[in-house]
Amino acid sequence: MPHSRLSSEEISRRGEAIYENEIRAKVEAGNIGKLLSIDVETGDYEIGSDSFGDLDAALRLHARHADAAVYTLRIGYNAVVALGGILERTV
Repeated sequence: MPHSRLSSEEISRRGEAIYENEIRAKVEAGNIGKLLSIDVETGDYEIGSDSFGDLDAALRLHARHADAAVYTLRIGYNAVVALGGILERTV
């Protein structure tokens, strides 16, 4: 579902930048493979489980920020899920 203020591309761009510049160093150790959801407007984030079907982190963000623009990634990997492919670890 599209966000009311930001395009999908802008949410992705902001999410990646916030993760790389502000969050990655804080969360990567001990959380490889877990899902991380970021509110790209506030920088607030939540770490969830390692199950793609489990969107608890995003739901917790929405409970705090009702109209949050949320970007989700898998910590330490190039994608959240691989359909017919392989998830690759990032450096």
